[in-house]
Amino acid sequence: MDKNRFYTLTLIFLVFVFGYLTYLILKPFLYAISWGIVISLVFYPFYNFFFKYIKNTTISSVITLLVILFIIFGPFTYLAYLIIQEINVLIEYIKSHELNVLDNILQYPVISNITKKILNVFNMSYAELKKIIVTNLTTLGKELLSRITSSIGNIVSTIVDIVFVFLTVFFLLLDGPVFLKKIQDYMPFSKNHKEKLIKQVKEIIISTIYGGVTVALVQGLIGGIAFLILGIPSSVFWGLCMFFSSFIPILGTFIIWGPGSLYLFFNGFFLKGFILIFIGIFVISMVDNILRPLIVKGKTKLPTILIFFSILGGIKLFGFIGFIMGPLVLALFISVFEIFKFSEEK
Repeated sequence: MDKNRFYTLTLIFLVFVFGYLTYLILKPFLYAISWGIVISLVFYPFYNFFFKYIKNTTISSVITLLVILFIIFGPFTYLAYLIIQEINVLIEYIKSHELNVLDNILQYPVISNITKKILNVFNMSYAELKKIIVTNLTTLGKELLSRITSSIGNIVSTIVDIVFVFLTVFFLLLDGPVFLKKIQDYMPFSKNHKEKLIKQVKEIIISTIYGGVTVALVQGLIGGIAFLILGIPSSVFWGLCMFFSSFIPILGTFIIWGPGSLYLFFNGFFLKGFILIFIGIFVISMVDNILRPLIVKGKTKLPTILIFFSILGGIKLFGFIGFIMGPLVLALFISVFEIFKFSEEK
């Protein structure tokens, strides 16, 4: 075997071996690193602003990190406060009404007919049926409490991941330009192609994040207004809940407007319940399916249908961060393919 060829093959082998080992080492932290990259890119303009006046990378990074923490956790803290208030109101309502809530539900026109049939078939009294329902609800509550307790380990794991995310953000703000320069140096493309790829990555990540926030704002606003018009209490609170639930894959805002429609049905407002379902399916959900791909399309220049499926496929493959990774992988594939085509033509 030719000496140069042996050297090349050995080098390729070592690159693959150590590359794979590096992947295994970083694998437990890839999710945190990915989010760290995304957040640092989105908030890098803040870092540049602070650095312009402070002229110190460490202090600028720390201040930017504090701003990020405030922007991200500030709304969550306010939402937690509102949730606690709503729970207290609900507890007081249940205490004051005791089983009247259950009586009201069982006496709705549609449900009362079913209740009568159950009482006749099983030959039981109304009081016995209520007792069975309350017993089962108590059992369900205990089961939910047990599951919540068992998930404390997941909460601890999430907190650890958040710490790693913000550590990644801090060091990327601190050393990001140097790290990016090294990546560019290792890329086997011309300078123009390198700059194009890096620019595309930045644009897709930023447009996807801004697109997600825009969609969440629009959905929260529409949902809050719908709740207000339809007479559901605490419409501002539920609008805020819709804003945050918009970021939950698959279910999204349904976890808010779905129970909202049930609330209307249980209170006898069947028309309002159907109106909310219509708004939820054909207005609120469509905002996500139409607006998000259109915002991302503005930067990628890809067909809307491809972006739509890349978002769904990305979420299925990568989890929550897939709404960024899906369009990013698709756009990079097309860009690399164009570079290959350009090289072949030359």
